[in-house]
Amino acid sequence: MSAAGPLTFGVYVPQFKTDVSSMVTLATSAEEASFGSFWVMDHLLTPGAPPCDTLESWTLLTAITCATDRIRLGHLVGCAPFRHPALLAKMAATFDQVSRGRLELGLGWGSVESELTAYGFDTGSRRQRSQALGETLEILDLMFAGTPFDYAGEHFTLQGAYGLPRPVQGRIPIHIGGGGPQLTMPLVRRHADWWNCVGSARERFDQLAPLRGRARISAQYAVGAITDESDRERVNASATRRLPSAAWGEVLIGNADELIARFTQERERGVELAILRFHDTTPEMLAWFGSHVAGPLRALPR
Repeated sequence: MSAAGPLTFGVYVPQFKTDVSSMVTLATSAEEASFGSFWVMDHLLTPGAPPCDTLESWTLLTAITCATDRIRLGHLVGCAPFRHPALLAKMAATFDQVSRGRLELGLGWGSVESELTAYGFDTGSRRQRSQALGETLEILDLMFAGTPFDYAGEHFTLQGAYGLPRPVQGRIPIHIGGGGPQLTMPLVRRHADWWNCVGSARERFDQLAPLRGRARISAQYAVGAITDESDRERVNASATRRLPSAAWGEVLIGNADELIARFTQERERGVELAILRFHDTTPEMLAWFGSHVAGPLRALPR
């Protein structure tokens, strides 16, 4: 399998134990470093962590879009059960207006059942949540079209609904994240512009990729970037501790040449968008990666 297009990079920064100003600084730094996209999480609490500050995602992205000009913005991934699909469509279209057409709409069916229970959302079964996401995706298409419609599903019923204003982009790119062959990949095949392969599913990439239909491929990578060879041992220890393989798969640890070689391989496998979570996300790290990895990789012949 070979990539259908050049490899671009995004950065994922989960917004916990931080503040709005710090997140805006990282987003503007990512834009200056020529990252193509900036991604946040969509949680009401931080899974697996004790109570801590966790910023609401859509409000945060609105602050970020007002401070940036080019970088595309989205969630990895949005939790569909948090919002009725009509409200989600209205939020997405409005955000697309505010951002001048820079929204990437990531969606999942809600995998952290304890969070849904904690805040009073009806969890249902995993299959039911997957089916509800399928209906949400159908309703989003209808809302984004801007013409009145009726919809009768098992989970949602709308009568005489319409979505105006329409998104600037017309169709907002839909990213569906996950690696489940029975519940997630059929949704990717039917609805997604992008399949986001989560880190824990990368070892099954070759089995899952054919199930995606025509969706383009993005993938998540935990990265321990070695900017100074004397730091290799420290970076390795920090990255493996902070970015566990159960959630992120194999952590990519390397200097510039090693990371260029690895992402060249990923491009050849068909990945068009690599979304990175660094072991230490700072403006300096983003600038280093842009200059020493992303830039040289763009210059390599296909």
